Amino acid sequence: MPLGFLVAMTFWSVKSFRLTPDATLANWTFILNAGFFRNAYVYTFWLAGLTALLASLIAFPAAYTLAFRLQPATRRFLVFMLVVPFFTSYPVRIYSTQIFFSPQGIINAALHPLGLGPISVLNSPTGTVIGYLVLTLPLVVLLQTFALMNVPKTLIEAAHNLGCGRLRTILTVIVPSARIGLVVAATFAFVLAFGDYVAPLYLGGSKPPTLSILIADQVKSGNHWPRASVVAVIMILTLVAVMSTMLALAYGRRGAKP
Repeated sequence: MPLGFLVAMTFWSVKSFRLTPDATLANWTFILNAGFFRNAYVYTFWLAGLTALLASLIAFPAAYTLAFRLQPATRRFLVFMLVVPFFTSYPVRIYSTQIFFSPQGIINAALHPLGLGPISVLNSPTGTVIGYLVLTLPLVVLLQTFALMNVPKTLIEAAHNLGCGRLRTILTVIVPSARIGLVVAATFAFVLAFGDYVAPLYLGGSKPPTLSILIADQVKSGNHWPRASVVAVIMILTLVAVMSTMLALAYGRRGAKP
């Protein structure tokens, strides 16, 4: 029902700053032909894709250690510690990150005695990606850990018996066996980053704007909810397409086996 209302609103119009039920394609035409929308779309997609890649690469060593190198009691404790960030408000975590990377923050304070810095990552794409990683990394580590724990130990032992080293075992046995879970983890990272509003606002400076920032700007500028709805619907369709593609990649090869 809410999704249907959102789609219907894309065809409404705004007259004298008031929503008016209508049946017009003007909002779609305006948004799809707007250069600022295309720039925001490409920028948002690129940041979300980069976040999914970085989160997957950074999380894998931690997930591998949790799954194969630690005792069960230690693993349970560290998994609990990964869950702890979800007990706190995400905006609070982003605000803490903002303080951490501020010109007078901990990093620059530590670099100053060494004659280094100051470094500036706020109000930049780097700051936005850091915020996205704060949001996604704990979840990606958890999902990857559970995926790796489901890899049959017999396959790993067989690879070792055949003379495979650790790296070759990871690349030829563990990663293919845990492919579905790894792809799902990366997909979650992309979805969360693609729709996030807080990180690009507080860490990225909202310039250039992401699609979530663009939605807020459309509402603030003339109370234009229909145009904001168009952007939201396009975001939803994009996420559906991305998730379908990623699931096809995850399950396709398995489904092709006789």
